[in-house]
Amino acid sequence: MNSEEFAELALGVDEDLFVGVPGESVLEYRARMDVALAVLADLRREDPDLAEYAERLLSIAPVPLRRPAVVRRMASVERMAA
Repeated sequence: MNSEEFAELALGVDEDLFVGVPGESVLEYRARMDVALAVLADLRREDPDLAEYAERLLSIAPVPLRRPAVVRRMASVERMAA
């Protein structure tokens, strides 16, 4: 068992929920953040110390979490009227 697994079991918080996962898509990021913010709201009511821990995890999340977008450009051809 590593330290992350121990923290998850001991605290009941999945750190990846607040820190993120490198390579996640924009859709995955938004879904994760929706859940993280809902869990954080519950933690603020039920366990302020754990909420503070979760907020610190949110603040240290690496940015950007997703892979850089691949930009493909198509050659444009302008035609001039003769």
